[in-house]
Amino acid sequence: MSEQTIALVTGANKGIGYEIAAGLGALGVTVGVGARDDTRREEAVAKLRAAGVDAFGVALDVTDDASVAAAAALIEERYGRLDVLVNNAGITGGREQEPTTADLDIIRTVVETNVIGVVRVTNALLPLLRRAPSPRIVNMSSSVGSLTRQSTPGGELGPIAAAYSPSKTFLNAVTVQYARELAGTNILINLACPGYCATDLNGYRGHRTAEQGAATAIRLATLPDGGPTGAFFEDDGSVPW
Repeated sequence: MSEQTIALVTGANKGIGYEIAAGLGALGVTVGVGARDDTRREEAVAKLRAAGVDAFGVALDVTDDASVAAAAALIEERYGRLDVLVNNAGITGGREQEPTTADLDIIRTVVETNVIGVVRVTNALLPLLRRAPSPRIVNMSSSVGSLTRQSTPGGELGPIAAAYSPSKTFLNAVTVQYARELAGTNILINLACPGYCATDLNGYRGHRTAEQGAATAIRLATLPDGGPTGAFFEDDGSVPW
């Protein structure tokens, strides 16, 4: 890591995103807390600073072109580059998602945030990442995005979901394409599965803590040069596609 490492974590005002920001900050990284809600974002920044983290707020709605462009401009003005981007912001779209009765607007909304939002943010920040000596991109996926796990008899994960689970499979596929395009550069881009964590995304039903869920993302955000790219990881190793 360079003397001053700059990171941006989207959806970092709470849950796993907050714990990723906290974990990176504990390593001495300067962390941008990306979030839509002004109050929650500034509360998170204040809490991180009280814990000794060099944190700053970044107003960011991943579904809005102007918001993403403004976030990129803020980081460029302050630091001139970005070392780490963690695309954590995501939504589930609600629990009733049987494909035969799916609300098409919900599917569109979930894909807009969980996939297109990641592409929008990544592309806006790539010029700043290219200026960093060892840039890292981490996309937060889920084990429910694994077609292998979803299709293994008796091993299906979570409820039937025509929006959320496929959005993570889509994100996995897009990430692989980024890795292919960025091959030969110093940019490493990988997917992190946090496991089933107790957050408001699932009504706090998960059996893992948000801090535990942040661990893989923090590891991928701080990979040494020559590390893996275009891969999908959880705590115990690779996740099957």
